Amino acid sequence: MTYSVTRARVLQLYKRLIKLSSSWQATNPSNTLDEQLYIRNETRDLFRKNQHIENTNQIEEHIREGEARIELACHYNNPYPRPVNLPTYSIPPSHNRIRYKSEYEVEEMSRPIYLKSYETKEELVDNEEQSKT
Repeated sequence: MTYSVTRARVLQLYKRLIKLSSSWQATNPSNTLDEQLYIRNETRDLFRKNQHIENTNQIEEHIREGEARIELACHYNNPYPRPVNLPTYSIPPSHNRIRYKSEYEVEEMSRPIYLKSYETKEELVDNEEQSKT
């Protein structure tokens, strides 16, 4: 896929999300403005966060994520991320023991596509530790 086609798809997704934010109607009319602002701010934040990505495969994954989030929001009439239920065979993180590589892999595989842009608590802690040094 060429750069111009990918760029066009990204811009099309951005426009679609901004239009959705202006036409969004919440289930509870008093929450409509808050949900519209959430969609608009979330869109801007994630697009700015990911604007440095140049790998076409990663861009395609983020486009699929955006489209999945639109479909979920419209289907459930809720713009906020849906909760994630990990498979029963996954081991919950424990703060007093070392986690194995396979546990991280299971956690990453079980994260749905519509939540790939969200950082986990452990990633946030790692980022804070790196910024301190």
